[in-house]
Amino acid sequence: MSKIKIIPLGGVREFGKNMYLVEVDQTIFVLDCGLKYPENEMLGVDCVIPDMTYLVENASRIAGVFLTHGHADSIGALPYLLSEIDVPVFGSELTVELAKINTKNYEGSKKFDNFHVVSEMTEIDFGEAIISFFSTTHTIPESLGIVVSTKKDGNIVYTGDFRFDPAVSEGYKTNMSRLAEIGQKGVLALLSTSANSMSTIQNASETEIYDKIYDAIDDWEGRVIIACNSGNIGRIQQVVDVAIALGRHVAFTGKDMEQVVDTATRLKKLHIDNRKMIIQPSEIKKYPDNELVIIETGRMGEPLTALELMATNKHRYVKIHEGDMIYSVTSPSVAFETRVARTENAIYRAGGIFKALASELRVSGHANARDLQFMLDLLKPQNLIPVQGEYRELKAHADLGMEMGIPVNRIFVAKRGEVVSFKKDKMQPEGTIPADNVMIDGAGIGDIGSVVLRDRKVLSEEGIFIAVLTIDRQKKIIVSKAMVHTRGFVFVKASRDLMKEAGNIANAATEKYLEGNDFDWGELKNAIRDALGKFLYDQTKRKPSVLPIVMEARANQKMNQNKKKS
Repeated sequence: MSKIKIIPLGGVREFGKNMYLVEVDQTIFVLDCGLKYPENEMLGVDCVIPDMTYLVENASRIAGVFLTHGHADSIGALPYLLSEIDVPVFGSELTVELAKINTKNYEGSKKFDNFHVVSEMTEIDFGEAIISFFSTTHTIPESLGIVVSTKKDGNIVYTGDFRFDPAVSEGYKTNMSRLAEIGQKGVLALLSTSANSMSTIQNASETEIYDKIYDAIDDWEGRVIIACNSGNIGRIQQVVDVAIALGRHVAFTGKDMEQVVDTATRLKKLHIDNRKMIIQPSEIKKYPDNELVIIETGRMGEPLTALELMATNKHRYVKIHEGDMIYSVTSPSVAFETRVARTENAIYRAGGIFKALASELRVSGHANARDLQFMLDLLKPQNLIPVQGEYRELKAHADLGMEMGIPVNRIFVAKRGEVVSFKKDKMQPEGTIPADNVMIDGAGIGDIGSVVLRDRKVLSEEGIFIAVLTIDRQKKIIVSKAMVHTRGFVFVKASRDLMKEAGNIANAATEKYLEGNDFDWGELKNAIRDALGKFLYDQTKRKPSVLPIVMEARANQKMNQNKKKS
């Protein structure tokens, strides 16, 4: 048997950030390279990517990166990987074009151009394994599953995001016969999506979704603003088709949306029957409200921030007013529930109303429990590794596998960075590799850790308290008494006594420390911080971030030195 390892660097026990390594002997195959959007407590963080240390250290063994589809959870981290190592990237035509947009927009990877277009007819022989593909149904055209065929031990299959829907149009269809063929050849291990594994409710078909969108826009007399993920090409196609059928002009707002639509249209993956009905955002004011549909995605495909700007009159092109309907046609993740509620409130305050397709139909691009079991029946894997989901979803998928007759010792709910190896066709854990979250904040990569996030959380909830004073270390005296400042802690004008007493506390703590024989700047600041922290908590029951700033007076010493030189 070949030496086979499977290592999830992301996408397990979390939603998004899909990245899985399959090692066959000495060759590493990277399946997807995605990011995830930050959760509420990740203040100021733009996105989160996998830890790629292991790949950088083993760059010479990487055969390539193989992408399942063009969503951010599968291609979003690609620029950061390609800025570190130069390896070929494989994907369908649309996926590759969207990946190129990502890499060109990032300084470290903008010169990369080692992309290769594949289809389900493609087979690539890397010696130790053959890579092939199969078509799947998702919310974006040309989604592919990936097969790593070993020479002796059967196939390792990664489904990517998928669901089954026989009513989808060309470019979205699952190749059922190809799946059956893969299953007949033998599947050693299946890595299968788990994001919707807890639901047994049948997902609405694309025909039902089209009819619901048609009715919603047709029944509304005012302007319609569509909130959508820029990667959901299928949903964008439906909205455009409905708008044109109803005689409404369509405006796309959002940089991501413009790039994705242009790319999909150029590749004929998005079809616009009447180009005259597409208008520029700057032309919106030229048309009556009942002749407009505005499609908004916002930055990185996330429309919530853009909708908030519209509701507070800060958006460049659109201001929500009386008579507007904001219609969300994609389902945000659980991590965004609070933001959705806040955005909805802002929309109603501005005079609009908010509706969601998901409140009327079961809308998901991911397989439900029955779809997952159907996939298991087609492929008949010896071993199952649930991926792409929170722990509860991975566990639910594992239970579905046991219902299908897969023994419990052949189902592995892995952690990030956990190495799963195969011996005599059976899985077993074999240590771990680094796989922490790497947070992207502006131009910074990985320089935001738990300590920084904790400090940001404290600052956002309790505020900051600053004490500035000057000492003469030689004379062991305070030259300039403490001046105290605060932001986000208390209203200064109503708390003058508290501020004055806090200054006295800082002075007393400094004087007490200077009475000692030893001196250390860190110890002095800690003494001030501890004294102020205790006092402020006793007075307010709050714990602001206390920042002591202690300066040293050296002017007299320099003057004396200058006199001696003269």
